[in-house]
Parts: sequence; C-alpha cells; structure tokens
Amino acid sequence: MDKIKWCAGKKEGLGLIESNSDLASAYIKKAEEALESMRVNIIKDWKISTAYYTIYFSLYAVLMKLGVKCEIHSCTIEFAKRFLEEYFEESELDFAEDSLKARVDSQYYIDRTVPDEQYNKMIQKAPEFLVKCKSVIIKLNEKKVNEIRDKFQKEIGKRR
Repeated sequence: MDKIKWCAGKKEGLGLIESNSDLASAYIKKAEEALESMRVNIIKDWKISTAYYTIYFSLYAVLMKLGVKCEIHSCTIEFAKRFLEEYFEESELDFAEDSLKARVDSQYYIDRTVPDEQYNKMIQKAPEFLVKCKSVIIKLNEKKVNEIRDKFQKEIGKRR
C-alpha cells in the first residue's frame, strides 16, 4: 500500500489545514530550543532525542507553512520525500528518517544501540537541517504552497 495514502487515512496522519506562518515560526522556535538542549546535554540518549527533535520540528515547521498537519513522524518525513523533492536532497530526508530510527532505538529500547557514526552525524547535521528548513520556508511563496497542496490533494484523491 502507498504510504501517503495510508498516512492520509489515519486520524492523526496527513491532512490539510490552513497554511500558518505563525505556527511555522513557533515550530522553528521549538527546533532552536531542542538544538540548545542538545548542545548542553551530556547524556548520549538525550543528545540523540534532542538532535532528532531539532530535525523533526524544523521539518514540521515547513509543513505548517504549507498547511499540512501530521502527528505521525514517519508520515511527516514521507510527505517531504514525496512533495518537497524540489527543496530537499534525498540524502537529507534519508538522514531525517535514520535520525527517527536512532531516536526510537535510544529512547524506547534498552538492547539497541545507536552507532557512533549515526550519533555523530546527528550532532553535526541537526543545526544544518534547521538552517535548511528555515531557507525552505522563506522560498515557499503562496504560489508554491498552493502547487504542493494541490499535488497532495490529487495524490490522495486518486488513490482512495
């Protein structure tokens, strides 16, 4: 089954709301706070979680600018992969996906470890991802927002 269709069919999954620059700014602030928390934390698990939330809140800010809501993190990333390919490299969104897995592994499982390579990458790239999302938000004018929203509506409409 197509993941976008699955995500759109879930109560807390993908859906359209009104585009909201104020909410986008609020999520950027949350991302900045998570980044600051990452910088001051000394415990690896918490650094992983706060690095991930820097990434996630940054990406979610872009969705708020578009007027797309979603409470399922993997669906947020899948939306970006499908509809924001003009703004993000595939590797950047793969990084977000790998960071989600690392956060889940470190937060919910005692017997799973996050490889040092992934951990170091998250610490290094979380601030860069935040800056990237801020620049995407600036580039999203009303015409682009409407194009992406229309494409999303067509995708979920034709698959129902």
